[in-house]
Amino acid sequence: MQLGLLLGFCLVALFLWFKSLFRVPESHVAVLTSFGRAVHVPGSPRTLRLFRAGLNFKAPWQHVHLVRMMEQNLDLSGDHRGLSAMAQDGTILRFDSVLRFVPKQEELYEYLFGLRAPLEHITGLFSCLLRSEIANFKHTLPITEPHPTVLGSYALLRRERHTLHARIKSFVQERIGAHYGVQFHAVDLTDILPPDELAEALNAVINARTEAGALLAQAEAECQQRILAAEQGVAIAKSHAQAAADEALQIAAHLQALDRASTLDPYVARRRAEVYGTARSIFVREKEAT
Repeated sequence: MQLGLLLGFCLVALFLWFKSLFRVPESHVAVLTSFGRAVHVPGSPRTLRLFRAGLNFKAPWQHVHLVRMMEQNLDLSGDHRGLSAMAQDGTILRFDSVLRFVPKQEELYEYLFGLRAPLEHITGLFSCLLRSEIANFKHTLPITEPHPTVLGSYALLRRERHTLHARIKSFVQERIGAHYGVQFHAVDLTDILPPDELAEALNAVINARTEAGALLAQAEAECQQRILAAEQGVAIAKSHAQAAADEALQIAAHLQALDRASTLDPYVARRRAEVYGTARSIFVREKEAT
């Protein structure tokens, strides 16, 4: 009987020993709750007692809450999690974004116990702020051009993407981070997607521009080829004309030499006889009677 009680007592003690040990991974901190109440630092009711990485002890009835202190990503992209917002001209755009944040150690009470689902609340608040910023983006954008071009909301947002990104990051850090115990490192707008109808129209415009560019390049190539062929034809004709002119000049010079030597008439007579000798038909014109 005593042996059984001793064995039972040892098992209970061993169980309580294992229930009192907990391990905190690296880059994490742990917070304890005792019967639903957070364990605070003595004398500071809003400062939680933190347990660092390694083995730590707690009471068996206390519950451990692990908090990752490394940078975390809240991915708001894809068909289900992507955010949609109506621009000033009524165009509904979809935004894929990533919020990068890290919890603050000195404000872990707000992060863990301020809301039941802080990440979902941050997502909803970010969606509302983003929609408000998109709807009023054209009004708040400073006009720096002397003759600004009237653009659609989608084209304007794509052109001024860096300005939009800076404004979103600013209001997220000011209006969200300080109230929920997190510090935002960056807000990345990974993509701005137009509606399906606008995307199809843009694709059609791009395809038309590509086809027009290809046809223009083909027409320019054909015109250039014709110009080169015409230039080569002109050069060949000039060469033939120059050769004929040189030959005529040489014949004229030879005939002049024969005339100076008084042998032009015999040469002409001999050439006439050669021509008549090789001719198949001879036409003789009779002299008219005087």
